[in-house]
Amino acid sequence: LLLARRACAPRGVRSGPLRAAVNVAAPSPAPAIAPTSVSATPGRVWLVLGDKPGDNAQVEAVVEAVGWDCVRKMLQWRAPYATAKPRFRVTLDHVDPARSAALEPPWPDLVLTIGRRPSMAALWVKARSGGRTKLVLFGKPSGLMHRFDLVVAGAEVQLPPLPNLVPIRLPLMRARASDIETALARWRPQLAPLPRPLIAILVGGPTVPFVFDATVANRLCGLATEIAGAGGTPYVTTSRRTPPGVVETLRTGLPTGAQLFEWTPERADNPYLGLLGLADGFIVTGDSVSMMAEVVRARKPLAILDLPLGRFGAIDQWRRTLTRRL
Repeated sequence: LLLARRACAPRGVRSGPLRAAVNVAAPSPAPAIAPTSVSATPGRVWLVLGDKPGDNAQVEAVVEAVGWDCVRKMLQWRAPYATAKPRFRVTLDHVDPARSAALEPPWPDLVLTIGRRPSMAALWVKARSGGRTKLVLFGKPSGLMHRFDLVVAGAEVQLPPLPNLVPIRLPLMRARASDIETALARWRPQLAPLPRPLIAILVGGPTVPFVFDATVANRLCGLATEIAGAGGTPYVTTSRRTPPGVVETLRTGLPTGAQLFEWTPERADNPYLGLLGLADGFIVTGDSVSMMAEVVRARKPLAILDLPLGRFGAIDQWRRTLTRRL
């Protein structure tokens, strides 16, 4: 409610029923990522990528900044690994070869990858090269961290300061200004007439250590009701990880005037970029650091919806914190 009432206030989001993450009220535009001066591509470089556009965008941002020529190896997964997580090991058992790029000699000098499934394939490539291929992993390693030559991970992962780790404050997520401008032309006729403030509620899904249950779904509906009651418009968007039960609760429990976008792989009318340009403020569920980073870099007010921990979530958080401190 406080976010809805003060989304455009000079001091940005204040603490209240939601914990404010950052004051982003400064009107200056976000600085662009300037390309780095690199003399040449360091040999043969592969990008081993999967089916998650958000993950892939982080790797592409690095490649764009350094200006390297790379070969993109796009991989798809066998059932049931398109949704279920495979056990982390050095293998291609989870890869669907009929729908994926071939991983075959000559082996690359360097592989950039991200995510559990692509990084398993990257480790397989390194093994086949006799260990000559160097691996750079972006994001949280799911295992075998010592097998990667470089890990670039955000502070939220709480990794210990190992020799092969480069910590960064936020994921390498940034929506292109040109993409937002294109989205504005498409979405302004639909979003501009909505009652203000327009508050985007970005909904992720369960991931360690968080759970998405009926309590979370009801809290989201309650927040939307408060925003609508204050005269604004809650615009709720789900994602690929949002559980069907949560989507159903949102479908039936949102107040009159609320907008709901239900994500599916085949839908091409996702309002996300339009909201980045036109929304007055954002509420992001606490599991999605990537969406938080894009909102911050778009210089929009941001509040984080805290999520309940799973059965072993508190233990996992304690373990990560203790490991990092040690």
